[in-house]
Amino acid sequence: MSRRSLFPALALTTALGAAPAPPVAPPPTAPGDPAADALAGLWKAKRRFGPDARGALIVQRIGAATTAEIVGRRVPVRDEAGALAFDLPNGEGSFRGGLEGDGAIAGHWFPPDSAAVYAGGKYASPVRLAPEGPGRWSGPVVPFEDSFTFYLLVELRPDGSLGATLRNPERDFGTWLGVDRLERDGDTVRLLGSHPDRAIGGSYDADRDVITLDFPSRGGSYDFTREGDESDFYPRGRNPGTYVYVPPPVRDDGWPTGTLEDAALDRAAIERFVQRLLDMPMTGMEAPQVHGFLLARHGRLVLEEYFHGEHRDRLHETRSAAKSLTATVVGAALEAGAPFALSSPVYQVMNGGTFAPDLEPRKRAMTLEHLLTMSSGYHCDDTDPAAPGNEDAMQDQAEEPDYLRYTLRVPMASDPGERAVYCSANPNLALGVLARASGESPLATFDRLLAGPLRIRRYGWPLDPAGNPYGGGGVQLLPRDFMKLGQLMLDGGTWQGRRILGEDFVARASSSLYHLRNVTYGYLWWGIDYPYKDRTVHAFYAGGAGGQAVMVIPELDLVIATYAGNYGSRDATVQISQELVHRHILPAVREPGDDAKAPVVLREDYVSPYGPSRDSGPVRDGTDAGSRGAGRDRPQPLADPDRERLGGEIAVESLAVEGHLRPGEGSLQRAHSTVNRAAAPPASRGRR
Repeated sequence: MSRRSLFPALALTTALGAAPAPPVAPPPTAPGDPAADALAGLWKAKRRFGPDARGALIVQRIGAATTAEIVGRRVPVRDEAGALAFDLPNGEGSFRGGLEGDGAIAGHWFPPDSAAVYAGGKYASPVRLAPEGPGRWSGPVVPFEDSFTFYLLVELRPDGSLGATLRNPERDFGTWLGVDRLERDGDTVRLLGSHPDRAIGGSYDADRDVITLDFPSRGGSYDFTREGDESDFYPRGRNPGTYVYVPPPVRDDGWPTGTLEDAALDRAAIERFVQRLLDMPMTGMEAPQVHGFLLARHGRLVLEEYFHGEHRDRLHETRSAAKSLTATVVGAALEAGAPFALSSPVYQVMNGGTFAPDLEPRKRAMTLEHLLTMSSGYHCDDTDPAAPGNEDAMQDQAEEPDYLRYTLRVPMASDPGERAVYCSANPNLALGVLARASGESPLATFDRLLAGPLRIRRYGWPLDPAGNPYGGGGVQLLPRDFMKLGQLMLDGGTWQGRRILGEDFVARASSSLYHLRNVTYGYLWWGIDYPYKDRTVHAFYAGGAGGQAVMVIPELDLVIATYAGNYGSRDATVQISQELVHRHILPAVREPGDDAKAPVVLREDYVSPYGPSRDSGPVRDGTDAGSRGAGRDRPQPLADPDRERLGGEIAVESLAVEGHLRPGEGSLQRAHSTVNRAAAPPASRGRR
């Protein structure tokens, strides 16, 4: 997901592979301008923008009338084609949902537009109301918290000027601004850096010792006050002390837990690794900002550590790693028998079952699998500013609020299946295909087929301006919950014995089907090979800007999750999400027969191959490295889509917004959809 996620590459001068240095504190105040000396130090500002509508929600039916009550407001509940819906006055929030088979009401809460984190957009959150007797239901509304935080480290330079590091854990806004210095002229201050057009103005109130800076696109002015040594600017305070391993706690979230020793992971090596994270110098905008690091082996969570004030009960940004979530939702729907297939023609499904008569041949040939492998052929490369379908172009325009309709109009650049380009519009349209074919909101599909079985009870799912769930990334999830997707894939599509995904789908999703960014790509899961001992092991992973990753190494029965805040640095993203695994974790992994007392030798020279692609075509069977999936031989992409189309047309009842679902629609009933799936090959149906 973008929202300006693609920034210029930055040199990462502070590397986790290097020997740790002590935390860098502001240098002693040097003789010079007292006005400059007064501003040296660490500052923090935080603003909360709501949403205010949260807490207990009560729905009550008395006679023929049904009402909803929350935050002191009582409003009528409407019946919208079988769905329950209500809206608070003044745009304070709305609900869409319906009755479930167990008597509960389930649906989603839609708050006002975000002022800061997802400026101009909104997140949908799940709501479940338990029955409390005849005609009465209640439960909590926990919307995504729209808050924005800045840390400002001001350091007096030898020449008397003020160096500045602006840290923003929610969006890494300081890196985008390019801030590297602060200037003061009387009561006026300015943050300046590598982008003169992005200077930030403000003032300093000496009486209150407060710096006020104005960020118009992030909610307005922020008041900065001084921070102490325990600030979350540091991983765990300026003086973290010695790290001692503690196993993760058992919680009611479905994760079995264990110890590093149980998982045959060298405890001393892991402790040294975490200590390096704690001692990481924080000066400079390129410093790695690791927010969380989790390890699971042999099906048990054995390491769970958080930094910079993050914790297990706080939702975390996943950025483009959530593309893999989109693939998982699609796969779960296929396994559950949804009326579409990997070979379903995109434009036939989105047009209600028939092709538009004037549709060009290349768009006619595009299938759902092409969307999942980034090989649709659209002119939509996110790394190409000139591509009309790239994510920034789509999100920056205002003429078409429906991103699905926008994408369907994007011109073609190549034949479907010819080559892969990184394009966030592809997974988003794949989620639209799911919605259009099933007649159910993707949020309801996710809740029913994934969130329920995996006990994912909280999340924030971004919406496009038309209200469609966005499938290109940016879903907010609890760290332990997002990691479950990796374990689900590692276990061949089952979670604690319950089948969620078809084995064939998992094998194809985790395999190297296309070359992309000098590594490989399956169904919205990346593939990479790592040297391990005297051999190579294949990994596949969900990866997103800033250092978000859920990585699976089937041969070692290992799942690794990283969460971080370097959204503006590609170098830090790669280092945190890919290079740490080989440098620090794989050397600590023991196998049967290994000497448990053998020293762990770090591989600090490893550099990820991720970068500009030498090839973007299909991976040829048996000729390319990194072609293994989750314990299976790599399947080939589906053959000629014209020969594997659905045997009959899809008849889909007309839905709102010219065929696109509004949030919550279809949560109680499905549009009448029929499809002849007899002609679809077994692999394309995602079945066992």
